[in-house]
Amino acid sequence: MPYLDFKDTISGQEARAYATIDGRNEELFYIKKLESKIEKEKSEGKTLGKRGTQSKAKGYKGTGTLTIYYVTSLFRELMLKYMKDGIDTYFDITVVNEDPTSSIGRQTLVLKNCNLDECSMALLDVDSDSLEEDVGFTFDDVDLLDKFNEPVLG
Repeated sequence: MPYLDFKDTISGQEARAYATIDGRNEELFYIKKLESKIEKEKSEGKTLGKRGTQSKAKGYKGTGTLTIYYVTSLFRELMLKYMKDGIDTYFDITVVNEDPTSSIGRQTLVLKNCNLDECSMALLDVDSDSLEEDVGFTFDDVDLLDKFNEPVLG
């Protein structure tokens, strides 16, 4: 029976992420975790000859969360720009997953037109060794620039 060599799994510590904001690239070295999802929006309906409810895709919504170390004011600045001036900022996030010990290669994915939903404005926690915050966002498109290679099964 074929199996995946564990050495071909991708280490999360080997990832890189960049935000393109107003034409400048910001390396997001302070990210601890990034998760993005596409959720299909569906209509439901019934038809003659079928008792069950059926579904039909009608669109999608992209959402994400960045868990970051509390070492940057970038997202607070973007939120304040909206709060004070009414200027909302859209940006792209590029994520590169590439583990040099794996034969899988590299995947490069761009989350396009990201927009903040929420971010912490101030944090305090006397029991924390390192402060972290979650930054929620939406996005409306994705480009897959590089795809992983197919694994060589053992």
